[in-house]
Parts: sequence; C-alpha cells; structure tokens
Amino acid sequence: MIIYLHGFDATSPGNQEKVMQLKFIDDDIRFINYSTVHPKQDMSDILKQVHGHIQSSDDKSPLLCGVGLGGFWSERIGFLCGIKQVIFNPNLHPEKSMIGKIEWPEEYLDIQTKCASDFRLKNSKNCLCILPRNSELFDTIAHHDELSDYYQVLFDEQQGDKFKDISHHLQRIKAFKG
Repeated sequence: MIIYLHGFDATSPGNQEKVMQLKFIDDDIRFINYSTVHPKQDMSDILKQVHGHIQSSDDKSPLLCGVGLGGFWSERIGFLCGIKQVIFNPNLHPEKSMIGKIEWPEEYLDIQTKCASDFRLKNSKNCLCILPRNSELFDTIAHHDELSDYYQVLFDEQQGDKFKDISHHLQRIKAFKG
C-alpha cells in the first residue's frame, strides 16, 4: 500500500498522474485529501486517516508518499506511524513559505517543535527524498544539506517543482518500500 499526500495545490491534475504512475509498483494506492489551510487540524486529520489505512491493510511495508507540502506531512506522519516515506521536493519550512497563503502559517512551526525532539535522527534511513535540481520554489541545495545527514537525498535533473513525471524513480521507490 502506498498512501499519497498532495501538495498545497490539491486540485492539480499532476496528483492523479502521480497516483497512476505509482500504481505500476503497487496496486493499492490511497489518496488522502486535506485542507492545506488549517495546519493543526490537517495534522490531526492526516494522522487519523493514515493510521486507519495502515490498520485496514495487510501490507507489511506500507509507504507514505508526498509532494511539496505533502512531503512535509509525509515525513512527520510517517515517522509518527512508523512507516517509510518518500518525499518529492518537500516544503521543509511552510511556516515561512506559506505566509500570505494561509491565515496561521506559524502553526507549522508549532507542529515542528512538538513532533518529537530529534525526529529526523530517529527517522534516519526511513525516508527517501527526491529534489529537483532546478527549483523555482526552494533552495534545494539547502534542503539537501538539511536532510542528507539523515536520509538518502537524490537530485532529479529533469523534473520541476511539481514532479509531473516520477516514472524513472519507480523502481527505486519500490526497492525502498521493500
């Protein structure tokens, strides 16, 4: 089972494309929709839905996959639920990047500080991060530097921020999932 978390643009047609591509490595793909504008409520809703999907599946190695803001949630919720994560171009600091897009971006900082101390150290080796070489949204070198002590971080030379085509990463994701 692969659980997919969309980014800030929940209605992007790219989400459906990624879900269809993920079906090549696992028939059981579950899409979780969340508001993107109420961080504390989103965390509670996503955690509850992911936990429910894990409980209803007999997959011994479920995977949480997220893009952008979905990457932020995948890393944390996957850690809390004890499952591996694959994150594409994660929004590592939505408390900064979401200013002007939502009412309470500071809630993300509150969530980050309350998730668990040293959660990345505790989550080490359970997350695979794939970054675009050329991002218009984030400093991917800084993202690499922030994450590479804990996770395998790969650069994609062709895809942009939304990762419309993840097909050339599918076999790596499948092997990582186990």
